[in-house]
Amino acid sequence: MYLLNKIFGHFAKDIGVDLGTVNTLIYVKGRGIVINEPSLVAINKKTGQVLAIGREAKKMLGRTPGHIAAIKPMVDGVISDFEVTEQMLKYFFQKVHGESFYLVPRPRVVIGIPSGVTEVEKKAVEEAARNAGAREVMLVEEPVAAALGARLPVQEALGNMVVDIGGGTTEVAVISLGGLVAVRSLRVAGEKLNEDIVQLARDEHNLLLGPRSAEEVKIAVASAVDLNEKLETIMRGRDLVTGLPKEVTVTSKDVKKAIAKSVKILVDVVREIVEQTPPELLGDIMKRGIVLAGGGSLLRGIDELINKETGIAVKVADDPLTAVARGTGIILEETEKYQELLAVKEYATTPRE
Repeated sequence: MYLLNKIFGHFAKDIGVDLGTVNTLIYVKGRGIVINEPSLVAINKKTGQVLAIGREAKKMLGRTPGHIAAIKPMVDGVISDFEVTEQMLKYFFQKVHGESFYLVPRPRVVIGIPSGVTEVEKKAVEEAARNAGAREVMLVEEPVAAALGARLPVQEALGNMVVDIGGGTTEVAVISLGGLVAVRSLRVAGEKLNEDIVQLARDEHNLLLGPRSAEEVKIAVASAVDLNEKLETIMRGRDLVTGLPKEVTVTSKDVKKAIAKSVKILVDVVREIVEQTPPELLGDIMKRGIVLAGGGSLLRGIDELINKETGIAVKVADDPLTAVARGTGIILEETEKYQELLAVKEYATTPRE
């Protein structure tokens, strides 16, 4: 079996995975990012059959009959449903290799994981990837991958600070000489802001708003600071009193107030990490600035607010949504060079056939 895996591995494409709470991105060695789809799986609860994965499953979200569930296998950046995660990864691996690939693909895989995960959660990610077809699994902490994707010199004796605001988690880290000097992983990120907007609709307007609609409101008008220009959008949902459809207009000021507590928690953690950073590295960061990555970095004014609270220049990475995936790809392209950046496995693994 080992020999077969080795042979199949020669035909397989090396893959980098940003296994996110909201979206999964797949990087293929030599090609770049080829898949960016929602981390969603639609399942028939009566039969256990997988009906759709990724983009097709998202179309079903909130529109399915009772026996069909759209499941998010990742919660707060970690696996909440092992078997569904395995099915999702298998689907993406096969999609990368195409229908013309007749052999079972056995790719070498690099996967980004939150810095705060336990050894059990690390092992769950590795096992899910192996069961999905990977012949070799390497793990890298997401802030390190994001810093690499943002082209920061993480292996040099310099202080690099990255804030990766994803869907389920925010990773705040200072990196030097390939290691994490100071790091915090908090479960306040894009999805928490969506929940704040759902709560705003319920409390202020007696409106039941779906998570997808809340996401649309966030993208349209949400801001971390007061804006010079007032933005407005329409929230559509169900009236909690009458049960009938209802729409209300909401402004950027309303949404800023709703998400203010979550934003404050995030910014306070950034300040804490700055305060914990050794003076020499802090001097580097003051010169070079803090780099924001992840979809949450696109929140209006978040860079301005962090700059105000820390006194350090803040810049958003180029194409911040793909920074972690690009970082896993850089490791794939030059694995030996970046070997020291991989997460150490402290658990015992049983070789798979």
